[in-house]
This record gives sequence, structure tokens and C-alpha cells, in this order.
Amino acid sequence: MVMSGTRLTVTHRTTYRYSTLVETAQHLATIRPLALPWQRVLAHREHIEPAPSYQTSRCDAFGNEVLYFSYDAPHDYLQMTSETSVLLAPRYATLDIAATPAWEDVTRMLRYTVGGDFHAESEFCFASPNIALLPELRAYALESFAPGTPVLAGAIDLMHRIHADFAYRPSATAFDTPAARAFELRHGVCQDFAQVMIGCLRSIGLAARYVSGYLRNDPPDGALPMIGADASHAWVSLYVPSETSAGWFDLDPTNDVLADQGHATLAIGRDYSDVSLLRGVILGGGAHQVDVAVKVNAD
Repeated sequence: MVMSGTRLTVTHRTTYRYSTLVETAQHLATIRPLALPWQRVLAHREHIEPAPSYQTSRCDAFGNEVLYFSYDAPHDYLQMTSETSVLLAPRYATLDIAATPAWEDVTRMLRYTVGGDFHAESEFCFASPNIALLPELRAYALESFAPGTPVLAGAIDLMHRIHADFAYRPSATAFDTPAARAFELRHGVCQDFAQVMIGCLRSIGLAARYVSGYLRNDPPDGALPMIGADASHAWVSLYVPSETSAGWFDLDPTNDVLADQGHATLAIGRDYSDVSLLRGVILGGGAHQVDVAVKVNAD
């Protein structure tokens, strides 16, 4: 079947320059996009300089293809470039928010009971390395989830409130800032907005996962650029039982929108720690400088 939609082309370049030689290194990179019911991967390639001594890939527990590469020779820089083209189908044109089930019904379905059915989505109901389930997150979430509220209506209201209550401030937090700290500060970047919202949703028993990806940074005529479009981005995916959808609905609290044809998905996990684009261990290197350039255009 031919899928119609918006084609996005992504170029992402990350460059590390070290003050002294790196003797050996091992890296993991989550840079290969997911194929999803609403996202077809048309093309993808990556280029790494200097050429690794060894390179392979594996599929992680969340279905992401993770690249592993290592060096056994000295080097003073590392540059990783990925080029991706995806076709995104519209997801929400016929969405009826009020028709989604009451949030309490969803939490009951996801809760384990002896002899009951197992729902794989329930694995995203629990705490994770960056996201603790705290009373203050639960209290904040419940302001959007009155009894009987349709689950997606509550989630969208929560997204509106986080967007209004939190300030987008680059460099105000770090890659390992936990959701609890970002919630206390009431500011951060897209990673923090997403992790706070996920913590709120999980704290009331809903299944929510962390999505890494990219934002279109050449908006259509008359549209304002989205926040965070000049770098990799992050948003939230909420499980909503439905017979007419894939079950996961994506919400971007940084921009206060449903993530649709302007959002290219790269990977999913419990929080940022599962899907960081590049991580690893190096011997040597001293201080380092990192430069990141991301371009996302609609063809």
C-alpha cells in the first residue's frame, strides 16, 4: 500500500574535538530511525570519522537499532554524521479526543492482577533512571485528570499546563538532570519537559514512554518555528487503548502540540538514559569541545 504524507529529510552532525589524544574508545549511538505504522524510513546512512576499528549493531529492548563502534588507535576528534529521509502519514485528522476511554479504566487495565491479561505497555508505567514517581508529580497530574476524564483529554490538558508553567531555558539543566529536579526548577529543555510529563502520567498509573527525534525546522508559510527545531528533540508517547489506532499518541509539551507530520521519530525508551544519541567510554582526550548541527527539511 502506498502511504501519503510529508517527507522529511534530516541531516545531523556531531563533532567532538579533544585537547589531547584519545588512546582507545568505545561508543554506542542511537541514530538509526524507527519504522513505525505512521513513519516509513525511505533512506538512512551514517558516516563516522575517523573510521572505527570495529563496528556492529544490535536491537535493544525497546526495538531501537543501536550502533556500537570502537577505536584501538589514537585520535583527536570524532565526527558522526547521519542522513535520514522518512515519510510521515497524518495521524490525528479524525481523532475524537472525547471518545478515548476514561483514564481510570486505562490504569485498571494496565494494573497487574493475578490471572489477568498481561499488557506489554504496562512496562512503561514504572519509575526509570531519570524519572521517579513522586507524590508532587501525582498531585500536579491529577489537576488535569478529574474522575471520568477521557485519558487523551487529560493528557492534552496536562501538556498545556506544563507548556504554560515551565520555561524553555537551554543550558539550565544537564543531560542527567532528573525529572524531579526539573519539576522543582520549572525550567529546562525539551528533555526536561518530556520527562516531567512522563513522570506525571506514570504517577497516576498510565503508560508513557520517552521519544527522541527531530523537528521540522523549515515551517510552512506563515507558521512559527517550533521550539527546539535546531537540535535533536524529545517528546512523550502515551498509551491509549483503541481499536482504530496503533495505541500510542505522541504529545510535545515543549511546543504544546500533538507530534505529527513535523516530528520524525528516532528512538523510544523509558527516559533519556535509554536513547541518548551518543554515549561511551574513552581513555584520554582531556577536555573536549562538542559541536552539533541539525537540519530538518520537508521535501
